[in-house]
Amino acid sequence: MEIISQTGKRIDRQLLVLTHLSQLLTYITGFGGLIVPLVLWLSQRDRVEGMDEQGKAIVNFQLSLLLYVFISIPAILLLGLGILMLIAVGLLGFIMPIVNAIKVNKDEPISYFMTIKFI
Repeated sequence: MEIISQTGKRIDRQLLVLTHLSQLLTYITGFGGLIVPLVLWLSQRDRVEGMDEQGKAIVNFQLSLLLYVFISIPAILLLGLGILMLIAVGLLGFIMPIVNAIKVNKDEPISYFMTIKFI
């Protein structure tokens, strides 16, 4: 049975959870953590309730992580501070999608730490 919201969009929490967890593909395949959520967001943003806001948050988070990695690479030359930054970015990129997938499943608002709003 498909549940339709008042806005005419379907409510699909499993797809939202899958979208958040698809960011972890970066750790499995080396890529895909930005591509798969981007494709899911662009294809489902007009059909699924909450996909537009959460898809934007996911893409902004992934772009922010990418920017932080690019900043930390030259910072390695500055007393190794870039290595600490890479470790922090790696931990954030692994923990935050899991936390937000759990929040979506419980129907709580999501939040991504240290996200720059590009979109």
